[in-house]
Amino acid sequence: MIRRLRKIGARLWTIVKWPLAAAMICLLILLVPVGYVELACRGTASAQSYQPLITDPAYQRREANTYLTYPEWHIVYAYDGLAAAVQASDEHAFDYAASVTRFWSSTCALMRVADAHGGADWDTRSMIHTIGVSFALEMAVKAAYEETVGRATAWLRGGVKTPQDRAVAAMAADYAAFLRQTPWYRYPFTRERHKLWSAPIDGFFRGWERRVGIGIEFSAKSAYAGVIAGAVAATAPAQLTIRSVVSGVDAGQLARIAGVTVIGANASGVEIETPRYDRFTRILVEIARQGGEVQEIAGNDDIMLTVTVPAGADAGLRQGTVIMRLRRDSIPGDRLLVDVKVSELAALLRAFELRDPGLEHVFDY
Repeated sequence: MIRRLRKIGARLWTIVKWPLAAAMICLLILLVPVGYVELACRGTASAQSYQPLITDPAYQRREANTYLTYPEWHIVYAYDGLAAAVQASDEHAFDYAASVTRFWSSTCALMRVADAHGGADWDTRSMIHTIGVSFALEMAVKAAYEETVGRATAWLRGGVKTPQDRAVAAMAADYAAFLRQTPWYRYPFTRERHKLWSAPIDGFFRGWERRVGIGIEFSAKSAYAGVIAGAVAATAPAQLTIRSVVSGVDAGQLARIAGVTVIGANASGVEIETPRYDRFTRILVEIARQGGEVQEIAGNDDIMLTVTVPAGADAGLRQGTVIMRLRRDSIPGDRLLVDVKVSELAALLRAFELRDPGLEHVFDY
């Protein structure tokens, strides 16, 4: 009996050892950038001497986090690029490897900058590493599928897109817009899978391949989103508002801007509370248009933003310093990561309207 069990065990090991070895190699490859960032992407540590105008600790944030918010947004921009690629061509036209490379190269550069602004705490660094590995794995799986099965069925289909192609393209654009204000795990993937399956079949091979292949992707994301949502619910929820100090406009003007809550007078202006993320950028632009100046955000005097410019073009910045230039994913032009003093932010916002090319996003903390 024991001999028989040993034979069965040996056979099972023969079957699983190579897939297991391949999985371990893939895991090590995915973790290489994490190790590089931790060991090689360190700057000169510098303590912060700025004295905040906002004195409530609940509304003060680490200045380093304005730079370390970008990696999350790089994923948002990657989906913008994927949506653009799908609108113009098919999924295999997107450069998955380049997008992942830009994620890690920008993370490395910004880790160094963050060290000069108080440094990144381990929770922030581990979060970036987690989303980076997840992003790299997702892009690798998607590239492997779209460059083989997806490319073959697109070739069989010809130039006219199927209803399933159009459903996937609509979802890609909707998802990219959704991510600008809401966490990805709240997206209704199940609803989109139903839309995909309800679209009539017009082009047998491509239609069914999109239904099954992309349908499985949506189902997997829906299941994973449920797990993440449960994990998030068990932790302290993210603070969805941020406070700033603004001068040059009175409290009445500020109160009339949608999304702005006036907290009260501050020694250097008016303290306000606003939503974070994409709406925060739009509110700051409106304050600047009305002649306002931003004196402080979340207890900090430095902040990062991105502007887009034609490929290779000089942005002509009069305020701020360019940290890095990146090519955009499947969208013409370059993205500039700009470090600017908060006191100079409004002038820069007035120079770069919220358009494309132009101002893209102001990164809160």
